[in-house]
Amino acid sequence: MLTDYTPILKQNALFRGMTDAEITAAATALSATEKRYAKGDYILHAGDTTSRLGMILSGSVTIESNDIWGNSTILSHVGTGDLFAETYALLPEQVLLVDVVANDDCRILFLDMRALQSQTTVPRTANSDASTWHPKLTANLLQISIRKNLLLSNRSFQTAPKTIRGRVLAYLNTISLQTGRSEFDIPFDRQQLANYLNVERTALSKELGRMQNDGILRCCRSHFVLLDL
Repeated sequence: MLTDYTPILKQNALFRGMTDAEITAAATALSATEKRYAKGDYILHAGDTTSRLGMILSGSVTIESNDIWGNSTILSHVGTGDLFAETYALLPEQVLLVDVVANDDCRILFLDMRALQSQTTVPRTANSDASTWHPKLTANLLQISIRKNLLLSNRSFQTAPKTIRGRVLAYLNTISLQTGRSEFDIPFDRQQLANYLNVERTALSKELGRMQNDGILRCCRSHFVLLDL
């Protein structure tokens, strides 16, 4: 039942400012469908097209660039409550250049964006819930897209340094600023962090060891502490 999702959707940025009736009308028009994936499952493949964005109800996914030679780069980590593939869903003729992979067991709610773009799905009746959700969801989607652009810009800063140390420091500095803390957990394991920073895992591990010896940080798996020099 779509009404079962209303409490969850009310907390999501995509449905911010909507009434329960508007959320139900939007979810119905967008053909909301839940699917479950196990860790490591591919949710979307590069080369495919899609008209549906994904909303993570539980778990997380990684957005990856995997080429035909076996090289893998993690572009972003998407956690519970966040969206993915919204740009491709709004441009359904565009082929995906990335893979979306379940980072752990997860539940995904898919929403078909063709209804958002089709004027025939929005009744002209004034004050109807079916007509009022449309502009609200569009405005929320714009805000989400702007924030995603900022995240992509952040990654360009983090991979710009030529040295591994420079990339690690740029990434950890970003996390520290976002969390307001000098001690935090990152969403990646060591291999995923290497893929995200576009460096070799062995070289990354060695550099982290040097940084600990230099008194810059302490780390254990995904837990980091930045030290005051």
